[in-house]
Amino acid sequence: MTSATSTRYQYERYGYRLMIAVGVSVVLIFALFPFYWMVITSLKPNQELYSVATNPLLVRKPTLDHFVYLFQRTLYSRWMLNSALVAVAATSLSMAASTLAGYALARYRFPGANFLGWAIFITYLIPPTLLFLPLTQLVFQMGLGNKLLGLILVYPTFLIPFSTWLLIGYFRSIPPDLEECAMIDGATRIQAFLRITLPLAIPGLLSVGIFSFTLSWNEFLYALAFISDPASKTIPIGVTSELVRGDVFFWGELMAGALLGSIPVAVIYSFFADYFMAGLTAGAVKG
Repeated sequence: MTSATSTRYQYERYGYRLMIAVGVSVVLIFALFPFYWMVITSLKPNQELYSVATNPLLVRKPTLDHFVYLFQRTLYSRWMLNSALVAVAATSLSMAASTLAGYALARYRFPGANFLGWAIFITYLIPPTLLFLPLTQLVFQMGLGNKLLGLILVYPTFLIPFSTWLLIGYFRSIPPDLEECAMIDGATRIQAFLRITLPLAIPGLLSVGIFSFTLSWNEFLYALAFISDPASKTIPIGVTSELVRGDVFFWGELMAGALLGSIPVAVIYSFFADYFMAGLTAGAVKG
């Protein structure tokens, strides 16, 4: 290789790396700018927030007044507790049901198994706007209106279908020979499932748990339809209904509430991102 060819190859390599760096930077700016906007808006005093003379991308005099307003003059702490309770309970129910359903559809062969698996997934694709009216009538007829139990029982209706479909693919990626060897050694089907298959399916279970928790934490439509009591609201409903009064928007408090509400999901993704991607990849490829 001549020196001219080597030099050109180096320039091409540096140019390729520069293009990748620029592309990644643009994507990061596009993805992180909403969070940056929430942070600076939640830290600006009202005088600076509504002033056209200041730079909208910078904070001159940071303040925590908006966060203090949230916890002292609204029920934000109660909304956080409600969101956590609903998300954890709905996620637990959905994971229990989808794990058993996904394992059964992945391991057992019976007429209509493939059709049932696709039907479960298609159920997830039904828009919530078509379901919330009959579900609202059903919830209030059962006496679950303005109760968190109503949300806990309704959320699995859209969590279980996709979670089951995802776990079907993940359980199929685990060799059944491992269970058969355990049963040859004297284990029952349930023991082989609990001691062999379930530990190997942890990445898939974590991806399902993260997916279910995120949807439950951020769900808006059903919570808006079922809950009107301020003390029973979740964060998405409480923030938008109590901090928007007519045409008056409490932007500082709104951004502070949105920022605090996004922290739990961000923390979960940061700790379990690798497992989440492994579960999604196995479910997509092996399913």
